[in-house]
Amino acid sequence: QARSMAGFLARVRLGRPLVTLKLAMSIDGRIALPSGESKWITGEDARAHVHLERARADMILVGRGTYVADRPRLDVRLPGLEDRSPRRALLTRGAPVDGWETLSRPEDVFALKGVNDLLVEGGSATATAFLAADLVDRMLVYRAPLLIGEGKSAMGYIGLDRIAEAHRRWGLVETRALGADRLEVYERLR
Repeated sequence: QARSMAGFLARVRLGRPLVTLKLAMSIDGRIALPSGESKWITGEDARAHVHLERARADMILVGRGTYVADRPRLDVRLPGLEDRSPRRALLTRGAPVDGWETLSRPEDVFALKGVNDLLVEGGSATATAFLAADLVDRMLVYRAPLLIGEGKSAMGYIGLDRIAEAHRRWGLVETRALGADRLEVYERLR
């Protein structure tokens, strides 16, 4: 029951939406080749699951780099759920984009109106910013059974200076196979 109401409860307890970070990566933690190519790391089953998560969210957010590189639609493309496409937001200090809401920093989530569930989908810099600000409550890690080697890491420096600081921060709450890929769901231990 509490998980189904997690967004509402986060709004009441924390004064902000529940923030879910989605990462699609290789088993060696890469989200793109050195060239920047990232389409598609995961297979169709994992991508369909992401669309289901989108349908549950009130807003999806990506960073400016992801917007420029991919021009994502961030809509729901599952039959019968197309009308559940959430509001779109961009994490940027640059100029706004038509049809997109803008947050200049992760802490702006506290000012979002009508958003109980925020899905952060895009980019290493955006993932890093939300993790460094300790604003991620839930992580969806989609792992594809491939090795990329040198490539773009899923995240950068998130503010930890000792391994001891990393322990007991995240709890694994679910794993499941999605075709050839694996989904791991983690929740922030607070």
